[in-house]
Amino acid sequence: MFLGIDIGTSGVKAVVLDGAGAVAGQGTAALTVQRPHPLWSEQDPAEWWRATCAAVLAIDPGLRRSVRGVGLAGQMHGATLLGDDDKPLRPAILWNDGRSFAEAAAMEEAVPTLGAISGNLAMPGFTAPKLLWVRDHEPDVFARIRTVLLPKDYVRLVMTGDKASDLSDSAGTLWLDVGARRWSGTLLDACGLDEAQMPSLFEGSEITGTLTAEVADLWGMARVPVAAGGGDNAAGAVGVGVVSDGDALLSLGTSGVIFVATRDFRPNPARAMHAFCHCLPDLWHQMSVHLSAASCIDWVARLTGASGAAELFARAEAAGPACGPELFLPYLSGERTPHNDAQVRGAFLRLDNDTDAGRLAQAVLEGVAFALADGLDSLSDAGTRVERLSVIGGGARSSYWGRVISAAMEVPLVYLHGGEVGPALGAARLAQLAVDGGSPADVCIAPPIAHIVDPDPALVSRLAEKKAAFRDAYPRITPRNQ
Repeated sequence: MFLGIDIGTSGVKAVVLDGAGAVAGQGTAALTVQRPHPLWSEQDPAEWWRATCAAVLAIDPGLRRSVRGVGLAGQMHGATLLGDDDKPLRPAILWNDGRSFAEAAAMEEAVPTLGAISGNLAMPGFTAPKLLWVRDHEPDVFARIRTVLLPKDYVRLVMTGDKASDLSDSAGTLWLDVGARRWSGTLLDACGLDEAQMPSLFEGSEITGTLTAEVADLWGMARVPVAAGGGDNAAGAVGVGVVSDGDALLSLGTSGVIFVATRDFRPNPARAMHAFCHCLPDLWHQMSVHLSAASCIDWVARLTGASGAAELFARAEAAGPACGPELFLPYLSGERTPHNDAQVRGAFLRLDNDTDAGRLAQAVLEGVAFALADGLDSLSDAGTRVERLSVIGGGARSSYWGRVISAAMEVPLVYLHGGEVGPALGAARLAQLAVDGGSPADVCIAPPIAHIVDPDPALVSRLAEKKAAFRDAYPRITPRNQ
């Protein structure tokens, strides 16, 4: 048995895989995000550990006793700042925090080779601009920083006592030479940091340490090895077999991501695309990233009094695609691909007297779908051709939303049995590779196909006007043009 743990934004998920690679048990625990000021998004690292223990302990004790290895996945880019005692100096600044947009622009100007080294534009969501913000606004905290860790790697530190990270997650800091798969002295120096403040780097399928005696006793497990794991998107890709050049997935979690595995490092920062290391050796990947996806579903459900996502999807389906003129721009936390705009915010447009909860629900499903279509176009502009997308994440539970997304993107969507398990599944697979060896192609097999949603030509046609209006609307709502 292998345990995979995913430190997400809204919660922690833990899954156990049996000897045949099937999910034998799982547990979850919720997390909350604090937003004390506009553009801010923070979490208390202690809550990650509390939720991790709650999720693991929700799994049957007999399964836990059989675990032979643990893998970690987690939300990327979070700045977890530790002092000399390895305790957090302040709340962690999360991936969807937009306060450091000025620092991101300053880093672009100060380091002309940034895109070539890191493969990415400097965006407020990345870790490096957050550290520049801390240096400028909380200099006393900055002066006390001994170590900077990503969220899952803080949990690793508590689990094992080791300061380690994998290359896929570390690529999202803007401190990595992504092509060479090592820390960049140039990029660290630009932020007033050095390699001594960074964790040791590992491939995702390598062992970084073992559980401490205290944690093993608490979880009812042996002191088993812990694999490096991966950033949430890379781990999610491993979980559904996206481990070869050209394999692609769509993740419908809090954020929305189109992920394409590549055999080489192919950056295209001009289109606000990401180019990172994969969490497997000798692989990289490209991503388009949309900061608000399934989170928009929860948001509009609360706004309209729906009991949850299931009722929201039912309302939208009853209303039907393109049922009204309403447009939704899903930029609740700003946007990355293709706009790189931390300050833009979401909007409903073209409401009228007949707008009701069902039409608002449908507009939200369409708005996220149109944003994903923008991201796919950015990948196409970089020469990447996507034939089909495997779907993972909580949003994968709605086949109706899949019909809307497939039509908006004009790409088939492949739904997999167990695909909604997400990054925790990939983390467990990485643990299996670390402990037992083997090739990713043999171990990281895609789950069986549940069904495929092909683009419906009639629906493509019905959505065409609204998709064009969606693209025309962005320049009118961004603060950049005001």
